[in-house]
Amino acid sequence: MSGVWVFKDGLVRRVENPGRDEEASSESSSGGGRRKVLVHVPSGEVVTSYEVLERRLRELGWERYVDDPCLLLFHQRSTVHLISVPKDFARFRLLHMYDIVVKTRNIFEVRDAA
Repeated sequence: MSGVWVFKDGLVRRVENPGRDEEASSESSSGGGRRKVLVHVPSGEVVTSYEVLERRLRELGWERYVDDPCLLLFHQRSTVHLISVPKDFARFRLLHMYDIVVKTRNIFEVRDAA
């Protein structure tokens, strides 16, 4: 496993190819830069908008949290977990996808885009 750990805007992430453009490398996978998508496993539905994501999260007991001008926040009353994603879906990145996967075990997964 190679790469460089980068700290930016309060987040730490591993960059596979530090010589590439930062935005491109945040979208790349360890295998070769294929685009990733978030998939709701029980239905096989690809999350293509926040409406889809919010509907699926609500089914699991997640609720919208405080109104933030930059972020959409979701929480579950039964846990201390908080999911935060940028309000603009175009800024939804791999980091956000994996955050959702970790906090909703066996419900969502990240896959290569078809």
